[in-house]
Amino acid sequence: MRYMLLIYNCHREQMPDGYDEVEAYVKDLKDRGVFLAADPLHLPETATTVRVRDDDTLITDGPFAETHEQLGGYFILDCKDLDEAIELASLCPMAKLGSVEIRPVLEVDIR
Repeated sequence: MRYMLLIYNCHREQMPDGYDEVEAYVKDLKDRGVFLAADPLHLPETATTVRVRDDDTLITDGPFAETHEQLGGYFILDCKDLDEAIELASLCPMAKLGSVEIRPVLEVDIR
C-alpha cells in the first residue's frame, strides 16, 4: 500500500547536516525497496492559494492554513502496512525537528 509521509514544520535548512541525513534516509528507503517519490517544497512564503467561490476565483499570497506548522515536503512510500510506514516515518531525519503525518494513498483509477 502506498503511504504519503507529510513533513511539517521542518526544512532541511534548519538541520546542520540536513542534506547528508536526508540523502542517507533516501538511500535506506531505496535499499528497502519502498521509495516511490519525494520532494522538498519551497518555504511557505512562496505559496499561492486559489479558491473558487460563487464562480469567483480568489487568489491569496501564502499558504491557506493559518497555522504555525507548514508543509515542507513529502515522501511517497510503498509499505506492506501501517506499522512499516510508522517505522520508516520515525527514521525520517525531519521528525527530530518537525512532525511527520502518515496518510494512506486512496487508490483510484483516474484514467
